[in-house]
Amino acid sequence: MLICGDSTMAVRPDLQGGGGSIPTSPLHLRKADYWVRDCSLADAQNLVKEYHYAKGGSNTRTYSHGLYDVMLDELVGCAWWIPPTKSAGIAWAGDDWQGVLALSRLVITPGVPTNACSFLLSKSVKLIDRDRWHTLVSYADDWQGHLGTIYKAAGWEYAGKTKPEATFTLNGVMIARKAGPKTRTRAEMAALGAKMIGRYSKSRWCLRSPTGGSNG
Repeated sequence: MLICGDSTMAVRPDLQGGGGSIPTSPLHLRKADYWVRDCSLADAQNLVKEYHYAKGGSNTRTYSHGLYDVMLDELVGCAWWIPPTKSAGIAWAGDDWQGVLALSRLVITPGVPTNACSFLLSKSVKLIDRDRWHTLVSYADDWQGHLGTIYKAAGWEYAGKTKPEATFTLNGVMIARKAGPKTRTRAEMAALGAKMIGRYSKSRWCLRSPTGGSNG
């Protein structure tokens, strides 16, 4: 599996400082061999289910952009964007909260050349209507060893860390405490068979349009 961001990402472990058993391809990505275009929500969900540590995501999308192998016309990665919660949007942009868009999942399949994650992120951002979505945000999970390297390299702004939160797994897979509008209690998580593996923060990153979005 490859790892890149929050519950956001999953791209090559060594790309963000995490560990893993799948070797990184020694080849550097050739831009002519790959393209980024819209992919269906179903395709994004399937890719995340197979290759992302979270094994799932939202049932909606604002954008889902796929990384395709040109020769094979095969989907080998995706960037999946959705609006954050209202409270999170306000924290990022105050009264302009409805212009905030979050990178929910970013995943690249094994065997794709290095730099694929940065390539996908860059191309995906260019496909977003930045007049409508003036503030792009993402979160890098400490518990996965994500450092936000690709965001820093792409000129995103580091905005500090979230408060540490209890993190749960079920059969080795991360399971969210949020279930729709409700947040499960620890007792409810235990009843599901989930185990708390510790309390972890996320680093916060954003990319603001020069023409819109204010700090909340």
